[in-house]
Amino acid sequence: MRVGTVREIKNHEYRVGLTPESARELVTHGHEVWVESGAGQGIGASDADYTRQGAKIVATAREIFEGCEMVVKVKEPQASERAMLREGQILYTYLHLAPDPEQTADLVKSGVTAIAYETVTGPGGQLPLLKPMSQVAGRMSIQAGATALEKAHGGRGVLLGGVPGVMPGKVAVIGGGVVGFNAAQMAVGLGADVTILDRSPDVLERLGIYFEARAKTRFASTANLAESVADADLVIGAVLIPGAAAPKLVTRDMLGTMKLGAVLVDVAIDQGGCFETSHATTHAEPTFVVDGIVHYCVANMPGAVARTSTYALNNVTLPHALAIANLGWKAALQADPYLAEGLNVHAGKVTFEAVATELGYDYVPVSDVLG
Repeated sequence: MRVGTVREIKNHEYRVGLTPESARELVTHGHEVWVESGAGQGIGASDADYTRQGAKIVATAREIFEGCEMVVKVKEPQASERAMLREGQILYTYLHLAPDPEQTADLVKSGVTAIAYETVTGPGGQLPLLKPMSQVAGRMSIQAGATALEKAHGGRGVLLGGVPGVMPGKVAVIGGGVVGFNAAQMAVGLGADVTILDRSPDVLERLGIYFEARAKTRFASTANLAESVADADLVIGAVLIPGAAAPKLVTRDMLGTMKLGAVLVDVAIDQGGCFETSHATTHAEPTFVVDGIVHYCVANMPGAVARTSTYALNNVTLPHALAIANLGWKAALQADPYLAEGLNVHAGKVTFEAVATELGYDYVPVSDVLG
């Protein structure tokens, strides 16, 4: 199969779909790999690094979209990229379709077979292709929040770890999954006063055992959530419903109860955000202020640490890319029900139920597509 990867064009997105080492793996298995010139610059990989591993460098993204059977990316295709997709082509990348009707409509119209990293599952309902980026985003959320809390960036002027004789900053983490756990780890490490909220007793027990007295856990009832948000200097939104839009847990009214200059970091922004006042921002302009509360809502947080993120992502995406290239998309999905969960759009049909429900499409089960 001819597999291609392009230079990402989303604002300040420096990751790349295939590392030189991943290209080598595909070539070793008998496939042809095309790479857009400059695609790896953001991770320090030159065109020569790719050619040494057997890949072919091409001048433009259009050549990739026109010439390759499968396109491997990181972020969802932008409008100009979607215009180049074609019927029967395989797109393998993050999509986050539920809050993005324009992208969904374009993918449906194109006839492409779109496999989304974020809905590929694993044993026990795990999301293995989302996990490494969730780990990165969770850890970065504390860095970003700590910076936004600085007075020069519009925040309260609070140092999360405090100093002797001065109380540390208070951090509320909403959601105890991968993002929330990693955010809490970082916040605890800085010496902050950390509270993690979740609705699962099992998650709360696991977090309580892990953190012991270093972080508090709290059931995420409406009242407890409102109280914790009002008391916090920094709130991390770490809520995920796989494939679906995130619930709006922090309302506009809650902002009025918060301390002026407090910070909200919405890690769920890829799925529409879990704060009512959120809208997606970029690394170029990462924050905005609503009712005196600083919002950080960058939709591609891991792109800022592109090298770490790209290699972590390729570790989990490459095995599936190899399976798709070796077997063809249909046989690969038939052989692996976890990978089959990643199919979101095929031949003009929406094949992921949460996306179809959210955006009003007829839902076609993957089992019907695979026959």
